[in-house]
Amino acid sequence: MEQVIVEPREERANVVVFPRFGECSYRDSEVLEFPWGLPGFGHLRKFVVLQVAGQDGFIWLQSLDDTNVALPLADPWSVFEDYDPHLPHYATAALGIEDPEDFVIMCVVVVTKEAKERTMNLLAPIVINLKTRTGRQVMLENSGYSARTPMPRRPSQAGGAGSSEGEAVSP
Repeated sequence: MEQVIVEPREERANVVVFPRFGECSYRDSEVLEFPWGLPGFGHLRKFVVLQVAGQDGFIWLQSLDDTNVALPLADPWSVFEDYDPHLPHYATAALGIEDPEDFVIMCVVVVTKEAKERTMNLLAPIVINLKTRTGRQVMLENSGYSARTPMPRRPSQAGGAGSSEGEAVSP
């Protein structure tokens, strides 16, 4: 019997043009799946994370199902050091989270016109299982957090996620 050797295939890059960011490439292994959708975007399931030059501290959750939808996200602890979310059991079970190293929590940022006001949704963070690449926006019931917590300004944060200038790159 002849021995068959299968050589690993290099994962090919997908190229897409996003209205906000222009042409970007990503690999299938970089796609995040949101099986339950997101509030207000229940029909959108597949996303990629983009980093944009000049927008330090922010990433974009870019929909692959509707290229017009991109949500700015930020690490809540980079802004609110005392943030202490208690994830409900259903969320960790549904996402298959077993260890703290398995997931990341990010929060949606809302930026008003001309970036005059920025708020962060601490009430419903986005939880992503890094092993399975699945995510879910989770409501923190009885937490006292707000969906529109004002973000303090720092001198180096002029523009922030409100500006879409710069080159998009996949993390």
